[in-house]
Amino acid sequence: MSTTPDILCIGSVLWDIIGRSDHAMLAGNDKPGRIRRIPGGVALNIAMQLRHEAMHPELLSVVGDDAEGRALLAACVGMGLGVRHMLIDPDLPTDHYMAVEAQGQLIAAIADAHSLETAGARILEPLEDGRLASPGAPWTGLIALDGNLTTALLGEIAENPVFAQADLRIAPASPGKAERLCVFLGHSRATLYVNCEEAGLISGRTVTTAQAGAAAMLEAGAMRVLVTDGARAAVDASPDRIIGKAPPLIQPRRVTGAGDTFMAAHIAAEARGQTPEVALETALQTAATYVAGDTE
Repeated sequence: MSTTPDILCIGSVLWDIIGRSDHAMLAGNDKPGRIRRIPGGVALNIAMQLRHEAMHPELLSVVGDDAEGRALLAACVGMGLGVRHMLIDPDLPTDHYMAVEAQGQLIAAIADAHSLETAGARILEPLEDGRLASPGAPWTGLIALDGNLTTALLGEIAENPVFAQADLRIAPASPGKAERLCVFLGHSRATLYVNCEEAGLISGRTVTTAQAGAAAMLEAGAMRVLVTDGARAAVDASPDRIIGKAPPLIQPRRVTGAGDTFMAAHIAAEARGQTPEVALETALQTAATYVAGDTE
């Protein structure tokens, strides 16, 4: 893709291996269903939805110099995503994510993003050496960032002048990595996208609703936060306003990638100039359509 990017997506780019069953499942169950391997990872999921929204995302991540990495890059190019600045490392395997879903609910998942963590700051070199930006000419546009990066690297990003003028949109990737985002509490240009559980973990509070999660996050220092709560109301909150909207009622068929889709749709809506109220409604509708979509 030769078009100048209007957003950078930094984080996990990997293969999703998703098993889905229409049957109820408990731990230890063996049920019929379908298994698919598809491009995934938080940064890539966001980029795919952004491209669907007519934006031009550029990916900053790592893949191995292996058959899986080459196939993943080819898939990204086929979707119109920018991969010119991806790190290709011959000594690292391409990362994977594996999940089991049943009746539209996540049963269990394992994220193997060890290559991304090992690559560390090397994936950010295009923002330091002038290819995309430099300390003297920082990136001034949108950046979607995910919590699969290490705590140390996220801390460096929070302080790095290359990112000081960017519009940072940040997701934790999973509740297990939510506390990595604490480094962005108090950051004036950071918008955090979390669910209720993640809001509780980051703020250190017991959270049972999106509104309570937003209040806890603001008290902890967040300058702007969007908190989702599944089929219940979502909230967009900053110190000067709180907006709440209920998502459409749907029958869920898939869940992996729903939060990434919500985040990307919200970013794109605001980039188009939609008001915060309309952008939140647009993001909820887009995520609901995704969750209710065909899984074949």
